[in-house]
Amino acid sequence: MPHWQVPLADVVVTDEDIGVISDVYRSGWLSMGPRTEELEARLAGYLGARHAVAVSSGTAALHLMCLAAGFGPGDEVIVPSMTFVATANAVAYTGARPVFADVISLTEPWLSVDAVRALITDRTRGVMAMSYGGHPGQIAELVALCAERDIVLLEDAAHGLGSRLGERHVGTFGKAGAFSFFSNKNLAVGEGGAIVTDDDDFDRRLRLLRSHGMTTLTWDRHRGHASGYDVVALGFNYRIDEPRAALAAARLERLDAENHERARLDATYRQRLGALPLACALPTADPVRSAHHLFCVVLDEGQDRDAFRARLVDAQIQTSIHYPPVHRFSIYGEQPSLPVTEAYAQRTVTLPMFAHMTEAQQDLVIEAVAAAVTEPTAQTR
Repeated sequence: MPHWQVPLADVVVTDEDIGVISDVYRSGWLSMGPRTEELEARLAGYLGARHAVAVSSGTAALHLMCLAAGFGPGDEVIVPSMTFVATANAVAYTGARPVFADVISLTEPWLSVDAVRALITDRTRGVMAMSYGGHPGQIAELVALCAERDIVLLEDAAHGLGSRLGERHVGTFGKAGAFSFFSNKNLAVGEGGAIVTDDDDFDRRLRLLRSHGMTTLTWDRHRGHASGYDVVALGFNYRIDEPRAALAAARLERLDAENHERARLDATYRQRLGALPLACALPTADPVRSAHHLFCVVLDEGQDRDAFRARLVDAQIQTSIHYPPVHRFSIYGEQPSLPVTEAYAQRTVTLPMFAHMTEAQQDLVIEAVAAAVTEPTAQTR
């Protein structure tokens, strides 16, 4: 395993975090219960949503959201290809067909409303927006388009906890929004996720599907609120456990402060990389406030990306690619070309970004990038 001077992402688990988790184990109640209820209440308040439903993973959140929206065989749901594969898979789990749409530009790798509009057919039941890197993208325009065409708008906000457009949080623009607490996310607990919605009926269906379609939960029966249950839907075991729910609630308290540090790092990257032969993706300006989940650069055409990344490995700096385009994965067969998505996927590199990155660590990244991007490649020698 390489020793990274600067990892791509990093998580600090504090003594306070460990204490919160220890308290849960000492309580003797480990399955979904009071800590889950507390997390849901705090999330709903933080996001400005009527309901929050905590689940076992971001993928579970996406799947339940698609099920509750009523997607099924014969339906089409327009999704970005520039995303993690779970965005499209969640649609496919329901039997509906994901239809892949292009992104706006090489520095704006989020769903293009014009591309979405061109793909709408009489089978289109929904659109899944994705807040790439924490940017809301064209979410306001997608709201208007979906309302005009009477189709459901859902949000994959896995990157977006803390992101806002004006005063409104991402994940609250559509019928529902899904969040992730995976170990590389801004609010990291290992695994976990949540769905938010303002629709009471949608919320009830999510809660039913989360736990085997059962009409009451173990916690309800433990408190004497029910003595039995019926099963009224084909549900799943997507319950979050109490230790992770408690950890998420504790870490939520410092999320804004940590996102503020990410914003500072983002600004430094842009200022110091701006003169190099590359582009900094994910630009922000008022009224956008990004969670800055990722910092991505786009190399000039002809730059050898593999060689560039190898030079950063030599400097013990970890990078990644977000993402290989989903429409090119074998599981989805032959798909129409998405030229902007494909160009971005071939030229993007994700640089380290985490809230407690030190000034010295960021200096190492910037110096290594500058050296790597200005060194002649095999193609230009």
